[in-house]
Amino acid sequence: MAEVVAHRRSAGGRRLAFALLACVQVTLIAAITVLTVALPAVQADLGVDDAGLVLASSAYGVAFGGLLLFGGRIADLVGHRRSLTAGMAAFALACLAAALAPGAWALIAARFGQGAGAALAAPAAMALLGPVFLDPARRARAVAFWGVLASVGATLGNVVAGVVLTWASWRWVFVLPAVVSVVVLVSAPRLIPAGSPPRRTSLDLPGAATVTAGLAVAIYGLGIGSIGWTVAGVGLLGAFALIEARSTSPLLPLSFLLAPSRAVALAAIAVTAAGMSAAHFILALYLQQVRGYSPAATSAMFLLPVVALLTAGPLVGRTRVRLGTQPLLVAGLLLAGAGCLLLTQVGHAWPGAAALQAALLAFSLGAGVSFSAAMVLATTDTPHGRAGVAAAVANTAMEVGPPVGLAVLIPLASSYAASQHHLPSAEATGKGYGFAFTLAAITFAVTAAVALAAHLKIGRRIGRKP
Repeated sequence: MAEVVAHRRSAGGRRLAFALLACVQVTLIAAITVLTVALPAVQADLGVDDAGLVLASSAYGVAFGGLLLFGGRIADLVGHRRSLTAGMAAFALACLAAALAPGAWALIAARFGQGAGAALAAPAAMALLGPVFLDPARRARAVAFWGVLASVGATLGNVVAGVVLTWASWRWVFVLPAVVSVVVLVSAPRLIPAGSPPRRTSLDLPGAATVTAGLAVAIYGLGIGSIGWTVAGVGLLGAFALIEARSTSPLLPLSFLLAPSRAVALAAIAVTAAGMSAAHFILALYLQQVRGYSPAATSAMFLLPVVALLTAGPLVGRTRVRLGTQPLLVAGLLLAGAGCLLLTQVGHAWPGAAALQAALLAFSLGAGVSFSAAMVLATTDTPHGRAGVAAAVANTAMEVGPPVGLAVLIPLASSYAASQHHLPSAEATGKGYGFAFTLAAITFAVTAAVALAAHLKIGRRIGRKP
């Protein structure tokens, strides 16, 4: 009986630890989008010009995405729980600084500080799934569920911001994440194991500097639509690849990225993140500009898709052993592409709310399955001492995807709409959005084909082994 009670207590402890870590991931991702709805209020209160708004909006993502790999490596070196608490402490302080910001530059600096703290905490939180779930099957289920948390966080960030702004100042959108951070700091030492002990090894500072600068510059360039900044960022990432190829202790061994299943998984994460961010952006504009929805009604359209996303994680966790993780990845990509095809109806007619909701649900479920399966593949067979880096790479793919998707699809949608000058403005806009969804569907289909080809190739290789 004592053993059963201990087992139950242990199972309950695992659930509490996972809930706390999941709360971290959702909060850190929600912080990316939480300011979007509040930008007009910020502009009116602080007198920020359009350029300042862009910087305030992108500073978090630039710091978060740019520093993730470095943060993951630091987590592997100093210990995962220690890195988590340090990152959340920095995140909380930056949240309070943003809430109290007296001007635009103070807000921009605070947002950058938030991103830096998140880059330290996010890889550590995901790496701690290992010591929380020592059983590989339970750990795989947890990672599968983890894959959808970013999308849930991004959606909840917009929804929570809309609710807060209805009743209070925009400054309160930063207080809520700070409160969550304090709860994590108080609870983590009791609920979460320490993870890997600190390791004494050299840190690849040239690699860390170039990848941080490269990712930050590229993400910033994509965010503001600057070819020059984007090219400069890609050039720095090329320099990072050369440094890693010659380093005796690389920050990110290139062989880690070139493993076929992991490379496909990272591509799937980036494509799915790009498609989801573009879909939400386009639908938010379509519903308000073309259909005349209020902001509250627009936000309500995205609530059921959150349920679909949350369903996808457990679905993958329960079926991956029987069906295989890679086939589930292919199925998720194809379902997401089918959802995009259904969403192209915005360019051909005025679909009813129910039809639009059904299309969005299909897309969200497919995206959730894709995220979950890809996250399992990206973090499986991680080399010893690289759990933080593996988590950072997966998170980086998720951070790079949205600015790429927006930078590519939104201008193409606008160009296509402009070419439909013979139509009324609303219809032409809908046509442009439908064209963007068609391109997204094609991208999902191509990624699914690549994932299927890689799966079949790996299967044949295993079949030939004695």
